[in-house]
Amino acid sequence: MVLGGCFATLARMRKPYPTDLSDAEWNHIEPHLPAVNGYGRPRGHSLREILNAIFYLLKTGCQWRLLPHDFPRWPTVYWYFRKWRIDGTWEKINRAIRERLRVRLGRDPQPSAGVVDSPSR
Repeated sequence: MVLGGCFATLARMRKPYPTDLSDAEWNHIEPHLPAVNGYGRPRGHSLREILNAIFYLLKTGCQWRLLPHDFPRWPTVYWYFRKWRIDGTWEKINRAIRERLRVRLGRDPQPSAGVVDSPSR
């Protein structure tokens, strides 16, 4: 796809941050992101760059308005972060990563038991 190549070129123009997704990480997360529904304006930023900005923000603890200028604008990044929180995308990504890790450790992908503990007083 032509747009994908364009986004990849734009992402490579900036110096990478330690929090940026590797190609392998991106390949595992991308299928769990919402697909384009065909309505509205085309995306101006790649979802990989949006995720890179969110991971930068979470790792560094900076404020939304203090995201470096080489990421997409903070309102755009925040819009995706909030949308994905509301529609369950973050839970889908977390579940996929957890299941992958459990398989790599030789366990059943789904946990068979949980521990519920009440706080002591």
